[in-house]
Amino acid sequence: MPVKNRLAEMHDQITEWRHHLHAHPELSYDVHETAAFVVERLKDFGVDDITPGIGKTGVVAVIKGRMDTRDRVIGLRADMDALPIEEATGLDYASTVPGKMHACGHDGHTSMLLGAAQYLAETRNFDGTVVLIFQPAEEGGAGGLAMCKDGLMDRWGIQEVYGMHNAPGVPVGEFAIRPGALMASSDEFDITVTGKGGHAAAPHEAIDTTLVASHIVVALQSVVSRTVDPIKRVVLTVGTFETDSVASNIIAHTVRLQGTVRTLDHEYRAIAKERVFRIAEDTASAFGAAAQVTWTPGYPVTVNSEAETTYAAEAAMAVAGKVNDNAEPIMPSEDFAYMLEERPGAYIFIGNGDTSMCHHPKYNFDDGAIPAGCSWFAELVERRMPIV
Repeated sequence: MPVKNRLAEMHDQITEWRHHLHAHPELSYDVHETAAFVVERLKDFGVDDITPGIGKTGVVAVIKGRMDTRDRVIGLRADMDALPIEEATGLDYASTVPGKMHACGHDGHTSMLLGAAQYLAETRNFDGTVVLIFQPAEEGGAGGLAMCKDGLMDRWGIQEVYGMHNAPGVPVGEFAIRPGALMASSDEFDITVTGKGGHAAAPHEAIDTTLVASHIVVALQSVVSRTVDPIKRVVLTVGTFETDSVASNIIAHTVRLQGTVRTLDHEYRAIAKERVFRIAEDTASAFGAAAQVTWTPGYPVTVNSEAETTYAAEAAMAVAGKVNDNAEPIMPSEDFAYMLEERPGAYIFIGNGDTSMCHHPKYNFDDGAIPAGCSWFAELVERRMPIV
């Protein structure tokens, strides 16, 4: 694999960083120790500027190229937070914090961007400016949005932005990407159905919310099967069904349903929302009950820009020798989408091999991917801002 020689030499050191971060996971915005670790490494590298506290606990750093004739600024992003999962890997560097683990590889992402930062700060073999973005709260906290609201793009003049995520099931060190929609939006709904509680022996005197809610669950499946173009992708899941009944002979007065809607299409995201409200409210009304729907918007669709996807794929090709540049989109969501809504850019997958899937208690980032991941960041910078 034609990785950067210097980054191959740094492999053991970067792996040590990764293992340290893995053993000390932090959640959401509470990544103070992780951010401090990042800042100390960046100081060691001699980067030009370091600003902590962006998006609450994010870190932004700047590396100027050897030449300063090209007015181009590229952002490179890694996420830092872990998940509220009890680790079951048995690793000698497993999480030391009960109930928390790096089950999505953000320890690897952070370490790879640190490795690339050290290389870029040492060589400065580019003409322009690199902005390093270490983000908190990717796992449901919208840390990417928080950093953008703190002026990330305008304050540092970022013109293009790129990110990377590991992909279990893809061979270690190989890359996959596609232009357009790559990862889904994710919204949540909460439906409270109110009827009339009563005795199970006299259902005619009650309005059975369990029955009503069951009809709503079934009817909601028509959003995907009968509202959406079969070529498009929408996933609707009712994840919880909770009644206020405490015994088998009680007809519940209220039922609560919670679920998610995921789509790769902005138009169908809006259509799905409208249909969830209509189906829940009208179905309940037909039975003489009432439904109150609360909709919580989540991450938007992750959409790669056409040109920037080509740049990212070319850098991956240079590093790995081949790249899948027409990868299948997937339905998990990613808050890098907020950054891509503000600037053109691309998100790429790097192979994690035959491992447990992300968010599994036995998942672990494959350290063998480190040289390729670091090299992709560095290669992208040197290709987009060459010294001529």
